Formats: sequence, structure tokens, C-alpha cells
Amino acid sequence: MNPDLERLNPYPFVRLRALFEGVEPPADRDAVNLGIGEPKQAPPGFVLDTIDAHRGDFARYPLTGGTAELQRACADWATARFGLADDLLEPGRHVIPVNGTREALYGIAQAVVGAKQRPAIAMPNPLYQIYEGAAFMAGAEPVYVAVGDDGLPDYTALPEAVLERLELVYLCSPANPTGGVLDEDGYRALFELADRYDFVIAADECYSEIYPDEAAPPTGILQAAAEAGRTGFERCLAFHSLSKRSNLPGLRSGFVAGDPQLIAGFLQLRTYMGNASPLPLQAGAAAAWADEEHVRANRAAYRERFAAVLEVLQPALDVEAPAGGFYLWPRVPGGGEAFARELYAREAITVLPGAYLGRDTGDGNPAAEHVRIALVDEVERCVDAAWRIRGVAEQF
Repeated sequence: MNPDLERLNPYPFVRLRALFEGVEPPADRDAVNLGIGEPKQAPPGFVLDTIDAHRGDFARYPLTGGTAELQRACADWATARFGLADDLLEPGRHVIPVNGTREALYGIAQAVVGAKQRPAIAMPNPLYQIYEGAAFMAGAEPVYVAVGDDGLPDYTALPEAVLERLELVYLCSPANPTGGVLDEDGYRALFELADRYDFVIAADECYSEIYPDEAAPPTGILQAAAEAGRTGFERCLAFHSLSKRSNLPGLRSGFVAGDPQLIAGFLQLRTYMGNASPLPLQAGAAAAWADEEHVRANRAAYRERFAAVLEVLQPALDVEAPAGGFYLWPRVPGGGEAFARELYAREAITVLPGAYLGRDTGDGNPAAEHVRIALVDEVERCVDAAWRIRGVAEQF
């Protein structure tokens, strides 16, 4: 077996099961799982209908690079969403579909790492664990950069000796779990760093379509690159998904867009890995990217949840509304692990200890005092859970 497998950390939800081992929550309490970022709203009916209408295509092999229809739908959506010139994103050259962002974020490290001695990959701390696993399996050192008060890592503060070894930087904006959003100035600083030290920026934007102000969507890396005159998207890749945007986590569909040289190499790797989405699912994905009505309704539902839940929680917890995404990231009494276990024991409510998303460094684990609360359930259940969380916080 590959010895690097021994370096992989247990997934957060494996650690959560171990934390709850031996705990029997009260049988009369309604169990609510706010620990996993899995939307509970129904998928768009027209997407399911489209998949069903193409079910005969399950008899055909799909191409790894996706259908021309899906490539075009992804390119058209990104062009409109990020205000790009109509000719900047060529389907199949600047944009290819992938089987969700997890597969793609892992695979990109395997595609781009290997040119430097003692390669390193920078990532936020706390983090989406796929970044770390991708670094280990690519033979790179993960460099954990603690997030600041804005919920984002400051890669410009890394020592030059580390910057020189970087081959890839993972950026998540809106950030999981903090909700921080990088602005255009932040992107420009990162572009300058990437040019100086020759590394790729992998921008995980799977939460980009969940934000509080309908008139102020988060800036994306493609948008920032175009505004900075980087119309070739050099060293820049954006990763998007239908999981959160369209409540379709089981579809496992997204896309990667940006630097065409990087896209070409990544597609070559994916061809060998055999990651090709079934044709009916690609048809459904194309339909989802072409519609914004269901996405606006989705955002409205999240805004309702945040307003109602924060009204309950803020008197008892140090918690604020995020700039993007659907997580709350409160600092809790007693630390994240102890609070999560007590909450489950008393109320049958699951939240994720922040320590399971963070990594211990010389300065400790920056996420240890937090829990992540995913507001993915119906508003009534979220509000009921909020009152029960508040009760535990006030007595803990």
C-alpha cells in the first residue's frame, strides 16, 4: 500500500462518531443534524425531469471532458455571473465539467505538483480536509495558514522560504467554515504572489451562490482576474458545484474554469482516472446551470434562517452572520468538542467541533473554541434547534 495513506487524518465525521460513542441522547428530543453541510431542500424538479428524459443515455459511454451542451452551460453561467466578456471562456478549453468539487480539488494537486524540490501546498486553517489529503498524496507538505478576523488566511505573510516551495494554494471563498469572502484587492495581492513565486491558485467557490445581499454577490477569481487584466487566467482556477447552489449534492456535478494550460493537463489526468459523469446527469446539470430562479429562492430561504436563528443565538453566543455560505461559526463555552458532546447528550443536536476542521500548529488549533453549525434544515427546525443550543450554552 502507498505509505502516504498512513498520513491521512480521520475524516471529521469519523471523529464525531467517536466523540458521541457511549452517549444516549434523550429519546423524547427531536434529533437535528446541523453538523454536515448537506442541503435539505428538495432538488429542482425540472432537473430531475431532465435526467429522466435522458435516461436512455445511460447506455452510452460519456466523454471525460463532458458534453458540448454542459461545457457551454457552465461557460455561459460563469460569464454572466462574473461579468466576463463573452469571448473569454471557451467551452472545453477554459471550462470542463467535473464530478463535484471534491474530486476536482483533490485531483488538481496530483496534476500540478512535482516541478519543485520539497513542494508545498498552502491551505487555510481551519480547512476543508480534501486540501490536506490532496497534498499528502501528491507528495507535498501541507502549509496551514490560520485565518484572521476576516475568516480568511493571509498568504502574503508566509516566509519567503515557504513561498518559494509553493506549487499550489487552496483558497475557499466564501470560506468553509468561517464564511469569510475575499475582495478584489485580496485577489490582486494573491495574483502578484503567484506570479512572483510561480504557484497555482485553486479557488474553491462552491459556496459562492449563497450570500446575504442579492445586490452584492461575492467576487470570484475569474472576475478578479479579468478586472486585473489577466484575461488568460494565468495560474488561476475556479471550482464550482451544483451541490449547494441547486441543492443537488447527490448529482456530484460541477466544473473547473480558468487557465487553459492547466485545464488541458488536468483533463489528461482525469482521462486516465476515468472520471466521467453519466450523460443523463450531465443533461440535468446543464439545465440547472441555465436557471437562476431556483437559486434566488434558495438564497431567500437561507436569509430567513440566518435572521431567525441569529436572533435566538446572539444573546447567548459569540456569533455573527457570515459574508457568504450557510455556516455559523460561534465561539462556544468549554471548547468545541466538549460543547458538541454536551449538546448531543442533552438535546440530540449534532454540530461539528471546530477542532476537527482545524490543525494543531505551534500556536495550537485555531478552531478549537468553535463549532460549525450548518443551517441546512427547514427554518422551523433550525429555530427550534437554536433555542435548544442557547439553553445548553446558558447552562454550560
